[in-house]
Amino acid sequence: MTSELTVATPSERAIVMTRSFDAPARLVFEGWTRPELLARWYGARGWTVVDARIDLRAGGSWRFVWRGPGGAAMAAGGVYREVAAPSRLSYTESFDDHWYPGEALVSHDFVERDGTTTLTTTHLFASKAARDLVLASPMARGVSEGCERLDEVLRQAADRRVS
Repeated sequence: MTSELTVATPSERAIVMTRSFDAPARLVFEGWTRPELLARWYGARGWTVVDARIDLRAGGSWRFVWRGPGGAAMAAGGVYREVAAPSRLSYTESFDDHWYPGEALVSHDFVERDGTTTLTTTHLFASKAARDLVLASPMARGVSEGCERLDEVLRQAADRRVS
């Protein structure tokens, strides 16, 4: 199954992205919450997670550090607001370099039907200006490429469970 990422802007401060995965919600949720899985896919092609720390509980923190082309580096972190495996995950997000002002509230909703999981991700920014900066960035390309990489991680995880 190939699924395209859709990107919508339902309000002045929000970006909503939707993507389906040929995997159960439990496995997709694990891809977002287990450091050893997340490090294998999270980010655009050419970027690698070199440190993923996850304290998966409401009030727990997360922090990811990436290395990219030409020695580029990026880091972000936040605090989990809601952890309801395998259906919902919500947290704050702030980048160390603050390439957009303020922090975002990110929510993931995982809905499974007939073995396929639709992931709806909502980013709520502090302002329209922050949202517009993100929309003007290569964020959609990066998220799409990350989702393609996640597809491969999910296939490998499913293959290991079958064999």
